[in-house]
Amino acid sequence: MKTHKFQYKKTFKLESGKRLQNLEIAYTTFGTLNAQRDNIVWVCHALTANANVFEWWPGLFGDKDYFNPEKDFVICANIIGSPYGTTNPLSINPKTKQPYYLSFPQFSTRDLANAHKLLADHLKIDKVSLLIGGSLGGHQALEWSILQPERIERLILLATNAQHSPWGIGFNESQRLAIESDRTFYANKPNGGAKGLKTARSIALLSYRSYETYGVTQMETDNERVDDYRASSYQNYQGEKLVKRFNAYSYWFLSKAMDSHNVGRGRKGIIEALQEVKAKTLVIGIKSDVLFPPEEQKFIADNVPSAEYAEIDSFYGHDGFLIETKTLAQIIDKFIRKNPIKSKYSATIHI
Repeated sequence: MKTHKFQYKKTFKLESGKRLQNLEIAYTTFGTLNAQRDNIVWVCHALTANANVFEWWPGLFGDKDYFNPEKDFVICANIIGSPYGTTNPLSINPKTKQPYYLSFPQFSTRDLANAHKLLADHLKIDKVSLLIGGSLGGHQALEWSILQPERIERLILLATNAQHSPWGIGFNESQRLAIESDRTFYANKPNGGAKGLKTARSIALLSYRSYETYGVTQMETDNERVDDYRASSYQNYQGEKLVKRFNAYSYWFLSKAMDSHNVGRGRKGIIEALQEVKAKTLVIGIKSDVLFPPEEQKFIADNVPSAEYAEIDSFYGHDGFLIETKTLAQIIDKFIRKNPIKSKYSATIHI
């Protein structure tokens, strides 16, 4: 793995009209770009992940996994607002010489996609052989495929949608309310809003898994217990775990960005926007996903030309796209073999 940082020397204009100066993008690369330049696998990460895809998507990405450095040149960029090396609310505002905190400019999923465009330009990548993302990562991947349909050759979208739903926005707003109820969120310090963030993560977990998941993994075996339940301990543990590696300001802004997702905005409509995609597309839904129900993925597949739909039946709900890697690898392999890259340098080859 190689970790890099790209600094955009010009002003980065956001969809809102606001601007970011000195935008930095942290990204990692794995493997080697081949002579045909057709083994690029670009990964868009989800809400609280980072640029090290081998860390958070093992089983699908790794030295011995389906996508691996022996055959693939894997690129994953940390998104705007995320605290893992890219410009975010804890970064220094060049105008004030202080961290942005809540003065950070509002950004959208389209801005995240435009940042990927900048990085691809910097890396002199004309064609992305395969673009993949799940959840918020899927938002970015879909937006980029509409913004630059000629650049993306194959597209894989998992557990995502074309417009974030009222249900999803409701979950995100509840999490922001939890963060905002923590008075330290307004104190402008790096650990501000930590207790609120812990609660927000607890709320989010209920949408990432399912009734059945909790019923099996957190079920009590002691019939006499009247307090200190396993489910309670689990919610507390997961909340504290996120607080140790993330911050409330990044979470708050990124949840706003997720809510902004609507590929039809500023275009003729959602269906018309989806029809702009030229990449060979695979859309994967998860039967038990309550946050991004399968009908949302079916809608994308029905309206993107050259798209096909696959569905997995996972015990893990929305998080199944991170966990069911063996099943996903089989589905993805079938799609890739069906849609090989026709190299301009050589005969048809497979990634």
